[in-house]
Amino acid sequence: MIKLNVIGNLGKDALVNNVNGRNVINFTVAHTERFKDAQGNQKDRTVWVDCAYWTDRTAIAPYLKKGTQVYVEGNPDVRVYTNQQGASSGIITLRVNNIQLLGSKPTDGSAPIASNFGASAPVSAAPAHGPMDVSEPVDDLPF
Repeated sequence: MIKLNVIGNLGKDALVNNVNGRNVINFTVAHTERFKDAQGNQKDRTVWVDCAYWTDRTAIAPYLKKGTQVYVEGNPDVRVYTNQQGASSGIITLRVNNIQLLGSKPTDGSAPIASNFGASAPVSAAPAHGPMDVSEPVDDLPF
């Protein structure tokens, strides 16, 4: 089994299609890697990954907007076809098994906003209860 993990930003809004009675969400993810060339100059290399998420749970599609940072994992799906010149060509698409929203592209230059979908309880910085009363007996623990 070959498994791919990609973290990147969506290149455009996701599209929901119906193919032979099944729903598929199509989107592209761009990952930019920074490196230095032989002369020491800073360079950027962007890799685009075409993704297909075959699922009946299409409720995530409205959140898959251009610029949103996502984590996707899945298996590569290789399709071979004959191009316009008559030569055999192929394309690799990531067949998504899992997707997580990591954040959205900031519009005002601030830090990305993280989205925590599927969490069992909201995360809060404040303690759930006030400070413990010192006069409480120690043997009366809540568990």
